[in-house]
Amino acid sequence: MPIANSELILNTDGTIYHLNLRPEDIANTIITVGDPDRVEDVTRHFQEITVDVQRREFKTQTGSYHGKRISVISTGIGTDNIDIVFNELDALANIDFTTRTIKPEFTQLSFIRIGTSGAIQQEIPLDSFLISERAVGFDNLIHFYEGTDFLDEGYSAALMEHLDWNQKKSHPYVVLPDENLLGTFTSEGFIKGTTVTNVGFYGPQGRKLRLNLADAQMNNRLQSFNHKGSSITNLEMETSGIYGMSKLLGHRALSLNAIIANRALGTFSENPKQTIDQLIKKTLDLLVL
Repeated sequence: MPIANSELILNTDGTIYHLNLRPEDIANTIITVGDPDRVEDVTRHFQEITVDVQRREFKTQTGSYHGKRISVISTGIGTDNIDIVFNELDALANIDFTTRTIKPEFTQLSFIRIGTSGAIQQEIPLDSFLISERAVGFDNLIHFYEGTDFLDEGYSAALMEHLDWNQKKSHPYVVLPDENLLGTFTSEGFIKGTTVTNVGFYGPQGRKLRLNLADAQMNNRLQSFNHKGSSITNLEMETSGIYGMSKLLGHRALSLNAIIANRALGTFSENPKQTIDQLIKKTLDLLVL
């Protein structure tokens, strides 16, 4: 049965609603970044760019890096945008826009997030690179879908008990990256860690400006949590959604973090752009090995 017009929304030019892309515009390997301006920080290393499209905060460029076709797309901030971007990228790969039906042969996409993050453990240095070998979602996105038997419920339960979790908040979920991608990017120069994805930048990450926090000790509790030898290392705003949506849709994903702040020490990188540029180049080179 064809997917209804209200569910799979296409623009008058045949592109998908938010991303403004056609199926042929994307590669099977996709780098995601938050900031639209960071797309060109990645693609300036490309030898060729064949697609250049932007609508709202979603900017996409597709090209080639040493013979490998790669797309780079900005998601904006937060897992609500991840829901849009990943559903629409999957539709581009796996739905026939003419018949509005799911294609009989599945196309698997590989997603690599290149983003910034703040460490909560003192020993994690500024300007280091961290691989999220586990993501903890405080954002609730994945609970709107079924088929989530891949979630680590034991880890969630232990964390909620440790945090004395307020039941008015969403139930944290825990999800792992793709093992093959993790193996590709496990090399000297990367720290492995457990990443918490927050629903905001200020209060949800324990930052206090004029508003008092409901739990002023949350970051301290996160810092002291340890489950079967695993500690929480850093905070950001997309990784759990990327991992969760990729698992649900059958794709592969890995999140790479440039550590530009250490919340435990109250420090911030003196040159964050240089750090993210170094991570971009390292990522591209690993993708073509």
